[in-house]
Amino acid sequence: MRALISDIHGNLEALTAVLADIKSQGIDEVYCLGDIIGYGPNPCECIDKIMGLTGCILGNHDQAALFDPEGFNPGAERAIFWTRKMLEQGSGRDNEKRWEFLGELTRVIREGEFMLVHGSARNPLNEYVFPEDIYNSRKMEKIFSLIEKYCFQGHTHIPGVFREDMTFLAPEDIDFKYTLTDQKVMINVGSVGQPRNGDCRSSYVIIDGDEVEFRRVEYDNEKTATKIYDIPDLDNFLGDRLREGR
Repeated sequence: MRALISDIHGNLEALTAVLADIKSQGIDEVYCLGDIIGYGPNPCECIDKIMGLTGCILGNHDQAALFDPEGFNPGAERAIFWTRKMLEQGSGRDNEKRWEFLGELTRVIREGEFMLVHGSARNPLNEYVFPEDIYNSRKMEKIFSLIEKYCFQGHTHIPGVFREDMTFLAPEDIDFKYTLTDQKVMINVGSVGQPRNGDCRSSYVIIDGDEVEFRRVEYDNEKTATKIYDIPDLDNFLGDRLREGR
């Protein structure tokens, strides 16, 4: 068994709850599909927790903290600059370890028939694959041509299964479980720290043999939202959306 988490976005309360849920099931192989930081109020603490996992992929917000946020909206850009300031505060080995960890993250992890990315197989860092993209056959056919069998991703914060026959299955449509077959699939694991499919609970995925389970975990989003409201450089909207799951 292994767990796949993604899009933590500096939300320590959500990450702590999800890791506790994973541990309660006896799972010790955990991969993060990127965006550890950005938006949320606890970037350093979240990096520290992710460093102890089995593996991690670079997300676009992680890269923006390392370099410059290109193409980000003003609120996301301000959050990245604030995040960078938090990572730069003080001195010492802890700060160095966090920067080194981010700087060494890979964009793709491959294990047999499994491919792990943040965005997509075509553009692991930045490409969004939304449910409505099933109507863009040219885009989807190109991405699927780059997948050997199973691709797991995040980035959109919307969990679900994309099948090669151009169908999308939301977790609610399949009782939160999907059985892997010979058919190619892309599976979005959802977001731990900023869900956007109308459910404010954290989302992640467990793989057990050929069974994929979508998990939802409650956490104290009011506590995270209050932290955001108390930081002038983080837009209040970033706290509001945690309650709405949008």
